[in-house]
Order: sequence, then C-alpha cells, then structure tokens
Amino acid sequence: MKTIINPPKSTWSQLLQRPTKTVDDIEKTVTEIFTEVKKEGDKAVQKYTQLFDGVTLENNLVSEAEIKEAVSLVSDELKEAIILANKNITVFHNAQKTDKVFVETTKGVECWQEKRPIQKVGLYIPGGTAPLFSTVLMLTIPAQIAGCKEIVLCSPPNKEGKIHPAILFTAKLCGVTKIIKVGGIQAIAGLTFGTATIPQVYKIFGPGNQYVTVAKQLATKFGVAIDMPAGPSELLVVADDTAKASFVASDLLSQAEHGADSQVILVSTSKKLIEAVEIEINKQILDLPRVAIAQKAIANSKSIFVETDEIALNLINEYGPEHFIVCTNNNDFYVDNIANAGSVFIGNYTPESAGDYASGTNHTLPTNGFTKAYSGVNLDSFLKSITFQKISKEGIQTIGKSIELMAEAEGLQAHKNAVSIRLKRL
Repeated sequence: MKTIINPPKSTWSQLLQRPTKTVDDIEKTVTEIFTEVKKEGDKAVQKYTQLFDGVTLENNLVSEAEIKEAVSLVSDELKEAIILANKNITVFHNAQKTDKVFVETTKGVECWQEKRPIQKVGLYIPGGTAPLFSTVLMLTIPAQIAGCKEIVLCSPPNKEGKIHPAILFTAKLCGVTKIIKVGGIQAIAGLTFGTATIPQVYKIFGPGNQYVTVAKQLATKFGVAIDMPAGPSELLVVADDTAKASFVASDLLSQAEHGADSQVILVSTSKKLIEAVEIEINKQILDLPRVAIAQKAIANSKSIFVETDEIALNLINEYGPEHFIVCTNNNDFYVDNIANAGSVFIGNYTPESAGDYASGTNHTLPTNGFTKAYSGVNLDSFLKSITFQKISKEGIQTIGKSIELMAEAEGLQAHKNAVSIRLKRL
C-alpha cells in the first residue's frame, strides 16, 4: 500500500479515485451484447455463455435433480452456518416493516400510503472467482418478506455447466422460484428483455464486476429498475493507536481478496499504526489462497495519514466508502457524523466479514462513491409506496376553490372543470 502523509484537500479527488475502468471503456461491449440478446434471445445468451464461461449448455435452467444433488454436496456444518445467517438476516429485515401512513390533511380529505411488493425481481449472484452464496441470502430474504411473487436467480455456470452447490442449497432454502445458469452481461440483458427461458423482470438486484454494473445501468434505459450501482468491492478503515494492527490488516485483506479491481484504504492519525498495519499485511497476505488477487488490489490501495479526526472525517465523506470500519478512541464522533457510507462497522471486534455473512445487515451496497446518493439493499428495495386519497363532499368543498384557482393559473381548464362540475352538483 502506498502511504500518503497529510495530503492537501485540493488533491483528495485525484487521490481517492477508484481503480476502475470508465463507463466509456465498457459501454460499447455491453450495448452490443444487449442488442444481440434482445434480437436473438437464448441463442445469444448461449453464445456469450460459451465465450465468457467456456461452457456450452443445452438447457440453462437448473432442474430439481440438480438442486437435490447440490443439497447433498453441502456439508452439514456449512448448512448450519447458512441457516444461522438466514435467521439473523430474517430478523433484521423483518424489523424493517413499517405501518400504513394515514392522515386527514383537512376535514373530509383522507390521504394514506401503503407499500406493495415488486411482483417480479431478478437476482444476480456472482459465481466467478468466488461463488457468493451469501448474496443469495441478502437478496432473497427481503424479497420473500416483501412478498415478491416471482424471484428469478441468475448465476454463471462453471466449466462443467453447474452452479456451486452452496448457491443452489441457499436458493432452495430461501424459496427462489427459478434458477438460471447464466452470468455476466448476458444475464442482465436476459432479465431486461426476457427470453424463452429467462423471465423479464421489473427490477434487477445484485453485485457484480464492472461489466455487470454497466449492464445494470444500461437496463434502466429499457424500463427496468435496479437496486443501485454496485461494482468492485471497497473498504475504508479509520483507525488510531487504540486499534489492533493485526485486526486492521485482516479487514483490509478481506476486501482486497475479492478482486484485483477492489480497493482498500486506511486513514489514520497515527503513523505508528500505519507502519504496524503495513507489516501485518505483508505477513498475512502470504497465507492467503487468493494471494495474487489480493496483491493486485493492495497495489491499488492507500494508507493516508492526517493530523486530526475532523480532517479524517471530511476525507472519508468525500470518498463515500461501501464498507466503513471505525476503530478509534473517538468512535462516536465518526458514527454520529458520517454522511456517506454503505455500512458501518464499529470497534475492534466488528469485522466487515460479519456484515458480509451473518450479523443480519445486508451486504449488497453501493460502491464507487454512490453512497452519496444511494442506500444499500433493504426491505424497502423490494417494495413500492402507493398513495391513496378519499375526499368527501365536505372535503371537495373545502379545497375545491383552491384547486380551481391553481388549475386556471396554469392554463389547465380541464383540470379546473373536473372540480367545478362537482362543486356545481353540490
């Protein structure tokens, strides 16, 4: 990791850039595949599955026999771990339910808001360098609680044409209605337009690489909603001498091993800690099976020393991290004043991995600075708010004249007439 000492604010924008390609670099490829899938359907999907995943599939739908086989291949210990995570995630997302909002704005005018589930949702589950069965939990559980009727899961097949057993076990546990062996841009295109085997959905959820992220953004041009832009993973840790260097290093590496385009940042008011963390990273990284990936990510990462907590907080809010770990003598200052972050982890014994798997919070979060405007996935992500109103004779008489005046002032005579005709009847 490169260490930067007291960077002036004028350099923050450049300093905090993510190691990602620009949309322009990727959009041409994504657009070409979208166009072909829209025109050719499953034929195009099969072509790109063969090209990108190295396998030719006669049928991309996962059968009950495949699910049954997968369930038998998952160890009892892992099943128990997934079931525990399922329980905690369910508890947290159940707690997010809200009551109907009802108010009589003026006598005889009743207004209320109710939430309804999005009927058809598509869930994208990465399965390339790491089969993210935990993401199945994070997306399917709130979809089920919300009451979504159709839950379609897409995940790329391996070279044998199969999806990782733990993904299939978790999908079965959580009640996914259809599982399709397709990944990448072609999966997002299939969910956008619909094919003979891939249902068209109303909203697409799930993280992915830079190509999947751009594909999701392109899907919005065709009337399909998305949860958020969620690309390569990132983590920012703010720590001082009260933090344990070995813990901090392990957290930084936990995100660095996601992919070569991941980014981790350490912000600290202690040069001594930065040096200790650097030593720990160099020691721990050699024991990782994904050492090559982690090393590439670490090369794109930074340790930043600043003089005060106030400067650190301003820099962190400028970056807007996906994951934000706070491990300082002044945790409350950061927790109370953080404005831009996807999910926050507080104290020496709250690793980011807990949120990835089993604490209960959702790990599908905005990246690349989108935390300044987007929330992570939650129960409301799978719901729509619909407003209702009911006006009595007394109510229309109370507000009718105001409506007439406003409609006339905007030059919308028919709007005025819709009220006037009722007032005359009364």
